[in-house]
Amino acid sequence: MNPLLHHLGWQWAFLGIITVLLLGAMATVGIGWVKVKMLPFDNKSEFQVILTIPEGSSLERTARAAREMAAAIRQEPEMTDYQIYVGVASPFNFNGLVRHYFLRRGANVADIQVNLVDKHLRAAQSHDIAKRVRPAVAAIAERFGARVAVAEVPPGPPVLQTLVAEIYGPTEDARMELAGKVKEIFRTTPGVVNIDAYVEADQPKTRFIIDKEKAALHGISAETISPTLRIAVGGESVDLLHIPQEKDDVNLVLQLPRSARTRPEDLLALRVRSGDANALPEPGTQLSGPPLVPLRELVRLETGIADKSRHRKNLMPVTYVIGDVAGVVESPVYAIAEMNRKLEALSLEGSKTTGVTVYNASMPFTDAQPAMKWDGEWHITLEVFRDLGLAFAAVLVLIYLLMVGWFRSFLTPLIVMVAIPFSLVGILPAHGAMGAFFTATSMIGFMAGAGIVVRNSIILVDFIEQRIREGLPLDQAVVDAGAVRFRPMVLTAAAVIVGAAVILADPSSKAWRSP
Repeated sequence: MNPLLHHLGWQWAFLGIITVLLLGAMATVGIGWVKVKMLPFDNKSEFQVILTIPEGSSLERTARAAREMAAAIRQEPEMTDYQIYVGVASPFNFNGLVRHYFLRRGANVADIQVNLVDKHLRAAQSHDIAKRVRPAVAAIAERFGARVAVAEVPPGPPVLQTLVAEIYGPTEDARMELAGKVKEIFRTTPGVVNIDAYVEADQPKTRFIIDKEKAALHGISAETISPTLRIAVGGESVDLLHIPQEKDDVNLVLQLPRSARTRPEDLLALRVRSGDANALPEPGTQLSGPPLVPLRELVRLETGIADKSRHRKNLMPVTYVIGDVAGVVESPVYAIAEMNRKLEALSLEGSKTTGVTVYNASMPFTDAQPAMKWDGEWHITLEVFRDLGLAFAAVLVLIYLLMVGWFRSFLTPLIVMVAIPFSLVGILPAHGAMGAFFTATSMIGFMAGAGIVVRNSIILVDFIEQRIREGLPLDQAVVDAGAVRFRPMVLTAAAVIVGAAVILADPSSKAWRSP
């Protein structure tokens, strides 16, 4: 260390090299070698395939699409078994609770629960297996005109989907127009998969309008026609059958066969009895039933579009466009950056300007103009890194104030803390070399490492001041402090690293409890 302490050129060269290394390490995030993500991918023993056929499809068509997808997934060597749920949701899990999959009902929905072998018995992670099956599943969904999502069981965060675009606007048409264009941007962005929107397809609705004048001429009331149609379509329980061998009573339901109620026009062939069927005959008259009148003479059909579900957030109407990232881009940060550039060039009908107003963590409480807000994992990522950064800055201020009181100097604490950012020289390149994301966990590790760095710096500076008080010159005190305190600092840091490795390798280990 003597040339470094006594030669001005060596000092500036050393400082310059360290600064270049720090800037180079930070640049790895900008160039994409180290990618930022909220949480790393987990290696689970299961994943789901969420299938949605267009509304109005039959249960048989949905089941056929689900079986074809299951047959494609069955080719994967890591798969042990699967379960298909058609018309209902699969049992509760993390995705079902957070992403509302457990609410799915109807003939057009299906879930495929896929179970994998234990993670210790396979080389591929569950995320890699899900990426392998996604192209085959997507091809089958395209043939059926369906929407499909390969949903992994994530370690968090609890969000509706990785990519969530909230579309706001003054009218339904404005929101639908913007939602359609945002969905197209999702589709043309590399790495964005599982694209969907909370927009239901148009479903035909048929109403039976009773001609009350004609019904009155035949002596038939609307109260007679309505129950007839209700029983024909939905059925009606008429009695309970008690069978000794059965544990529960058997419900007897009166209903037309499926072949007689396939189309609304088929119901018009039903006949209702004219006149008051409940009236008692006059004395001396012959008993005979009133004539039967077909419904087509009393009822006309009126077709239209059924009402759709509406979504609101903060009292404002909203339309959701959702997606996930996999393959080319595995972090929403870079996909959103690419889509923001496309949104800047987007033009809406009737608007004189180009570009859509995009908000991130917050949005003004207004929907006067069409606008979009990013939610999902991106929202959580911004909040977590923002809060961690603010907490880290507050802690640094407190550490500085404590050291000012200890060293009785305003400059010495700055010298102690200047080593904190230089720890990124090792942290960021190590993430890039191992192909790991810089996550919120990494940020917490960086903050923990800053505590170790500050502690080591305090030990060194305190030892240097002690040697100076003993009469040694500054340069010899610095060399002596590095030589004497190097081994204890390395052993302490190694103990921290080994303890963390043991906990990560076996979270159930009791090693973390030991002093």
